[in-house]
Amino acid sequence: MKKIITSDKAPEAIGPYSHANAYGNLIFTSGQLPVCKQSGGVVEGGITAQSRQSLENLKSVLQAGGGELATVLKTTCYLADISDFAEFNKVYQAFFNTDCPARSCFAVKDLPLGVKVEIEAIAFRK
Repeated sequence: MKKIITSDKAPEAIGPYSHANAYGNLIFTSGQLPVCKQSGGVVEGGITAQSRQSLENLKSVLQAGGGELATVLKTTCYLADISDFAEFNKVYQAFFNTDCPARSCFAVKDLPLGVKVEIEAIAFRK
């Protein structure tokens, strides 16, 4: 019993995918890019601003599905440049500061729209 999740606060998908799917009490999100729905484009300001926007988008998708950051079990974080890891971690820690989820974080060759970060999660619904 899959349920499609769409957040009215997150930017539209740039391909044939949904913001997230729920199955039972679990939420599986698509990767969230640092695109601001209000401005319609990738946020400026480097890895710090882009990490913050990706996490805000992730938060809105989780909330649309009945979850929240506190219900995240696992994140997978993709960085365009591993040298951004320390700065990314500072922003990530502001969103996940207690009972942190499991996480994988690694550099990839390229990300859509030339962004510096993309974040996906598995969470449970409250």
